[in-house]
Amino acid sequence: MHKILVVDDSEDIRELLRLTMELASGFEVHEAVDGASAVAAVGALRPDLVLIDIMMPGEFDGAEACRRIKATYGAAAPKVVLVSAKPESAIQEAVAACGADLYIRKPFGPATLVEKLSALYAAKQPYL
Repeated sequence: MHKILVVDDSEDIRELLRLTMELASGFEVHEAVDGASAVAAVGALRPDLVLIDIMMPGEFDGAEACRRIKATYGAAAPKVVLVSAKPESAIQEAVAACGADLYIRKPFGPATLVEKLSALYAAKQPYL
């Protein structure tokens, strides 16, 4: 079973993502509310994948959380998927610089999310 950490400051978004991933076979879902709690949760939970919104309030955003996760765990780091409503062209440098494995633009449908995450699990190397 794949363990996923869903990180978003919106409870409604977290619930939607959790339900989507739980209905897809093979996903155990955990939640965090901001970048700092995501970094802490990765240490405690050791998820296979972190699905994190870029824009969040708090100490640091999703891109910085990704950078810290990748720097801390190196080759053992979970795959990190950044999501945002901003167009990829506006955040492409930030996504690449933090070491994210994939970027998904909001809004996206449940089937698209499951398809992209399943493909990422099957990939031998990052998408970016």
